[in-house]
Amino acid sequence: MNQVHTKVSPHRFCVAPMLDWTDRHERYFLRLLSRHARLYTEMVTTGALLHGDVARHLKFDVAEHPLALQLGGSDPDALAHCATLAEQWGYDEVNLNIGCPSDRVQSGKFGACLMAEPALVAACVSAMQAATALPVTVKSRIGIDDQDSDEFLQRFVETVAGAGCRTFIIHARIAVLQGLSPKQNRDVPPLNYPRVKGIKQRYPELEIIINGGISSLEQTRSLLEGSDGPALDGIMMGREAYQNPYILAQVDQQLFADTLPVPSRADIIAAYLPYVEEQLAQGTALQHMTRHILGLFKGQSGGRLFRRHLSENAFRKNAGISVLRDACALAEADTSATGDMRQEEQLKENV
Repeated sequence: MNQVHTKVSPHRFCVAPMLDWTDRHERYFLRLLSRHARLYTEMVTTGALLHGDVARHLKFDVAEHPLALQLGGSDPDALAHCATLAEQWGYDEVNLNIGCPSDRVQSGKFGACLMAEPALVAACVSAMQAATALPVTVKSRIGIDDQDSDEFLQRFVETVAGAGCRTFIIHARIAVLQGLSPKQNRDVPPLNYPRVKGIKQRYPELEIIINGGISSLEQTRSLLEGSDGPALDGIMMGREAYQNPYILAQVDQQLFADTLPVPSRADIIAAYLPYVEEQLAQGTALQHMTRHILGLFKGQSGGRLFRRHLSENAFRKNAGISVLRDACALAEADTSATGDMRQEEQLKENV
């Protein structure tokens, strides 16, 4: 029997933590498209916070809420300290990365390799929960290397849940730690949604969020409504949200019953401009902000002009706000012209 949830989870729609992508400029931009989507930082290692510039890693704009800090590490005491920092800096959640397959992460003994040590992950979760009142969540894979079975994932989830974790974000692919690059690990191992759904069916009291291969709101609704198996509590969208960000513009209305109108692309740019101007005044280079919005007009007739203008001009020394204004004007003019041409063609066909 399909399970239909009446209570909307705060994790109903999440944007995945993505290295070099989900920085604070990207998150501010995405927040202009959706008020309810839960955003995540790039993974921050415990070492970076214990021995580096804490403000550089943890500073964010209040507009980014709800926002989770994703941590990478395997020492319970270090993670507990960093969870305390997350609360002090005003985050809404602390997420522990048990899914990253990179060699660098493995050498530091954290990320996906920790799936083989569920007792250690449980100890980390327990220490973090003791240090903060924030929700502590875990993001994992469905397995690693030859440990690719329903039973393996069940043992992992059951052990970590026993330490008090109630929310699991599960990337529906195994991680191949030897032989595949991080990029290949995002595509080569096949998706296995039934395994994630099986966790929800076996542990209905847990909040289960699915990640991996989700590219549309139609697919999202199917997973949330349980059209093929148990209904999941939420989804986490990764590359599609970055490369085609306007998909978030309808999230609030379609998934959270928000009554505010869907913002246009021009509305989003207009709302982003004051932030860009403020950051430029503080010395931030324009390209650090515009590189995140290249996909805003994806699928639109003016999208190529928009991307080209930003790509060719935003990196220039002293590039200013006019570059972004001009790119938007080019996109809108081309879109309007194309619309007029189509209208004329339709009129001719009707004559």
